[in-house]
Amino acid sequence: MAKNEIKYLTAIKADKRVKKFCRFKKYGMRYVDYKDIEFLKKFLNEQGKLLPRRLSGISLKYQRKVTDAVKKARQMALLPFVTDLMK
Repeated sequence: MAKNEIKYLTAIKADKRVKKFCRFKKYGMRYVDYKDIEFLKKFLNEQGKLLPRRLSGISLKYQRKVTDAVKKARQMALLPFVTDLMK
């Protein structure tokens, strides 16, 4: 073994990830408005599908409210059901 070669017994820790937070709880929002299309687009991907909780970072309670608001907006023709490129 060379003298300048260093071996680690444990993995080298990388930078800490930014902790996800529920933006609804942080900002005290209680109601998800289905008419606010620009806000709802933040929870949709390019094809118009809903983002899962693990990617959006919102809690289960508000994920259900967002899901209902998106479904209602789709029924009212404010959001498309499917699209090629939404954003």
